[in-house]
Amino acid sequence: MRPTLYTFSGAPRGWRVLLGLAFKGVGADVKTLSVSNQDHKKPDFLALNPRAKAPVLTAGDTLLRDSVAILAWLDRAYPDNPLFGETAEDAAVIWQIAMECREYLRKGNQKLLSRAFFTDAQVPSEGTEDHQSFQAEAALVHTECRYLEDLLSDGRAFLAGSKPSAAEAVAFPEIRLLQRAVETKNDLMTAAGFGYPPDLYPKTADWKNRLNAMPEVAATMPPHWNEDTSLAKSA
Repeated sequence: MRPTLYTFSGAPRGWRVLLGLAFKGVGADVKTLSVSNQDHKKPDFLALNPRAKAPVLTAGDTLLRDSVAILAWLDRAYPDNPLFGETAEDAAVIWQIAMECREYLRKGNQKLLSRAFFTDAQVPSEGTEDHQSFQAEAALVHTECRYLEDLLSDGRAFLAGSKPSAAEAVAFPEIRLLQRAVETKNDLMTAAGFGYPPDLYPKTADWKNRLNAMPEVAATMPPHWNEDTSLAKSA
């Protein structure tokens, strides 16, 4: 049965699943929830996930509520184009990268990008407690960008080898959202040291651009990015 995915436009966890589907060539019906309409708190959705969080994937009797669990299920349900590699060694490497990005890159991005997209995005005044917090947020993200840069330092095309994998599904949304923040909230991101990421992380930038150029990845871009181009509202 064709899967149905419930997600929010631009939310990194749901984006992971969209990328997993794209890399595997699996079609799905995508239901984009509206935060402003509180779709995730309506009875029909709460019946799927009482925690009122997305993504949620359904397929027949299957109901899944965690993005990485969904990626693992996709690999078993649709064996072609595996997201976790062909061998035990492949799987170990991919799982490790994916879980480290899930834990650390998401944690760093959550604070910095929340500041960029859900506040006035003003650079805090130097010497204030908020400025110290801002610097700490940026430092976390720089640490994880260096981690990706190191992974790509041996010339590999993708994080775990020659093909996109679950590692890309977890890491790419975070880096692409950083790019979006640089494009739309440049003053803040320049102050955070991300004014022009290729200067700092050229291998990661090449990797991001390689994925950006893939039609199946382009098809996963958040719908609202095309609907609202104003810098004040873009996220």
